[in-house]
Amino acid sequence: MSDRRAPLEHLPVMTFEQMLDKVRYEGAYPTREQAEEAVRLVVSGLGRQLTGEERVELAARLPWEAARILAEQIPDPQPLTGWAFVKDLAARSGASLATTRWDTGSVLAAVAASAGPELLTRILRQLPTGYALLFGRAELTQAA
Repeated sequence: MSDRRAPLEHLPVMTFEQMLDKVRYEGAYPTREQAEEAVRLVVSGLGRQLTGEERVELAARLPWEAARILAEQIPDPQPLTGWAFVKDLAARSGASLATTRWDTGSVLAAVAASAGPELLTRILRQLPTGYALLFGRAELTQAA
């Protein structure tokens, strides 16, 4: 019998270097440093949006360095929509909206790979509209 309240063991799917390589490839960044800047920006932003079990489970699956960035953030009391999330990151980084949207998609593709489909579905259910496309999924809505 397992105790559901026991802390999750940190079992990342990939190393931080592998994550940076994936982001660098997905985003076509010329340097690893640029990929790392994007990872730090987007993962910290995601840390301000996620709460609860999904936040804890995602941190357990991310590389330790990325998990720490996520966990250091204090969740916003009112989560942002996907588009507002991109605009917030652009304002924080001083980059254009187009560049920030590109960075966000590149990083969240790697986050999605670490999360896996089941956890990603739960994360998307928790977040406001607009995040599915950022994670590389179709945005499905229910008929009225």
